[in-house]
Amino acid sequence: MEMQATDLIARARAGDHDAFRDLVQGHSHELQVHCYRILGSLQDAEDALQETLVSAWRNLGEFGQRSTLRTWLYQIATNRCLDMLRANSRRPRIAPTLPEATLPEPTGAGDAPPWLEPYPDVLLDHLVDQRPGPQTRYETTEAISLAFITALQLLPPRQRAALVLRDVLGYHAAEVAQMLGTTQEAVNSALKRARATVDNHLADDGSTGSRSGGSSGTGSRRPARQPDTAAEHRLVARLTDALERADLDALIDLLVTDVRLSMPPAMLEYRGIESAQRLFAAVVFRPGCTYRVIPTRANGQPAFGLYLADPHTGVYRAYTLLVITTAGDHITAITGFHNTNVMTRFGLPRTLPETE
Repeated sequence: MEMQATDLIARARAGDHDAFRDLVQGHSHELQVHCYRILGSLQDAEDALQETLVSAWRNLGEFGQRSTLRTWLYQIATNRCLDMLRANSRRPRIAPTLPEATLPEPTGAGDAPPWLEPYPDVLLDHLVDQRPGPQTRYETTEAISLAFITALQLLPPRQRAALVLRDVLGYHAAEVAQMLGTTQEAVNSALKRARATVDNHLADDGSTGSRSGGSSGTGSRRPARQPDTAAEHRLVARLTDALERADLDALIDLLVTDVRLSMPPAMLEYRGIESAQRLFAAVVFRPGCTYRVIPTRANGQPAFGLYLADPHTGVYRAYTLLVITTAGDHITAITGFHNTNVMTRFGLPRTLPETE
């Protein structure tokens, strides 16, 4: 393998585009996930990946093999993401698209950033067999969860990059310092602050809630979520049934007491069953609204494409994508993305026929 990589590098340096493609194709998917963690947006991550590969092609002559090709690519991708975060144009100031309904008073300002997007599980297949190394702090499923991605967006860019490189990918502090062009002391200082912010957010994101509203407390290590279990399948079926029957009581029965609801790009949060009941009554279960549901998965979590019946055409139109966080047989958080473009990224159609 090493001789093959050396040959591909030599051919790529000589201008062989096919050799370069073969050289980097095994890293492209994980690099895109890396960019997504830092940027919080699938569209931005795709742009960052393309710019990373262009930069790698142009600068392949500078790769002296003092590090692995993978590390060199991660260094380019990380710094490209930091450049994008510094660019004001990366975060366009657009009015949020909200459901066509009067929203009830929120319980507070949400911390999910306006640019947050879910990540389709079909693009995560390559991560399934990856085991976190001894230098990592977060399990693979946790490190792609919507709560973790949201927590990362609360950090200053360099803290964000340091935490992902160190605690998700498992690079040593000295390697992270080299990749970011700083000192090991600066990396350790940034990590200390970043870990406190992320751990506090994860302790409060609802994923540790119970039917009585308890939580594990800041600083305690939560058990890793076990996705795609029989309990999760039952919960998905019950939620699908409640949505399609417009049964608000059945839906509320699935929620923990301190359930957390948000809907990027609106910086709003609804916390607790009473707030959830008001929100679903105002936005989803309005008089005359009927739905069809297509289950999917996002960020290692159950998700649902929700389609609203159009009484004038006899079809169901894409309405919103719901991503849920579960604990046992209950839902601890729901994030709604009221953007049909997001749904198409999951391979979901824009319309469904009235009957199958």
